[in-house]
Amino acid sequence: MYTQALDLPNPEGDGAEGTKVVSLNARTEPESEALQASFDAKIDADEKVEPRDWMPEAYRKTLVHQISQHAHSEIVGMLPEGNWISRAPSLKRKAILIAKVQDEGGHGLYLYSAAETLGTSRDQMLDALHSGKAKYSSIFNYPTLNWADVGVIGWLVDGAAIMNQIPLCRCSYGPYARAMIRVCKEESFHQRQGYEALLVMMQGNDAQKAMVQDAVNRWWWKCLAMFGPPDANSPHSAQGMRWGIKRISNDDLRQKFVDATVPQAQVLGISLPDPKLKWNEERGHYDYGDIDWDEFWSTVNGNGPCNKERLATRVKAWNDGEWVRAAASAHAGKQAQRKLKEAA
Repeated sequence: MYTQALDLPNPEGDGAEGTKVVSLNARTEPESEALQASFDAKIDADEKVEPRDWMPEAYRKTLVHQISQHAHSEIVGMLPEGNWISRAPSLKRKAILIAKVQDEGGHGLYLYSAAETLGTSRDQMLDALHSGKAKYSSIFNYPTLNWADVGVIGWLVDGAAIMNQIPLCRCSYGPYARAMIRVCKEESFHQRQGYEALLVMMQGNDAQKAMVQDAVNRWWWKCLAMFGPPDANSPHSAQGMRWGIKRISNDDLRQKFVDATVPQAQVLGISLPDPKLKWNEERGHYDYGDIDWDEFWSTVNGNGPCNKERLATRVKAWNDGEWVRAAASAHAGKQAQRKLKEAA
């Protein structure tokens, strides 16, 4: 699922501390300059940077921050919809939702693995999440009040995620780019199933149609905020784009999402809650109203309606799974000892 723009403030504790990396200070100045020049040439040639390649420390830290936050968002993003698995209106919808939530968990694992190639550990990243030091997408700090919310999350939230994530398939860091190829394929299914669920509801009675419209009204502006602050207020975007981590700016991604979504809303037969939304012939794009950035930052800073609940649920799941991790570790130890004996 994911995501909002990942150029938010980088709090200490993203999971990057204590990792072993190549230090510029450990090399002579000519060596450092040569390594930097080689890295810059690779970026300029649009080639992939791989884990064993030299990279600037700032590039590595930016990636650890972004990929770990992305992974956290996938894992926490299982919760709003997982809440509806036992209450899905049919066996078909239950099976689809189970598969979708499982996909999100898998996305988190792909991304944690990609982040580990940068020298951080799974435990460091999860400790940062559970302690509240690391961020995840603020969109998941809102409740899913009825079944229509599940469809709207699939259509709008996953639709915004796809718009954000497709450019990441061309990210300059190889493991991240390759992980995103599979993630995007699965997210495209998530978006289609959400839209199809809403199409079915919009063919129902007036109460069902009203439920869909209510859910769209509550989620629309939150989805627009997912792309992150305006470019003028995104100080890290320029460097991210220079490194090839970020390919398209926040505002351009947001505009692409609005332009793609308006015709879909028209097919559904719902209205988007923005009186300023209209086609601008001169620009060739839809104009739209102002986003409530005060609400966005309040939620990012831990004051959303479900922040505490989401984090507490993740911590409980981690603690409840301690025996599984201990058993797996013990089994791995026994297997290693057996191999040593056989080799002796």
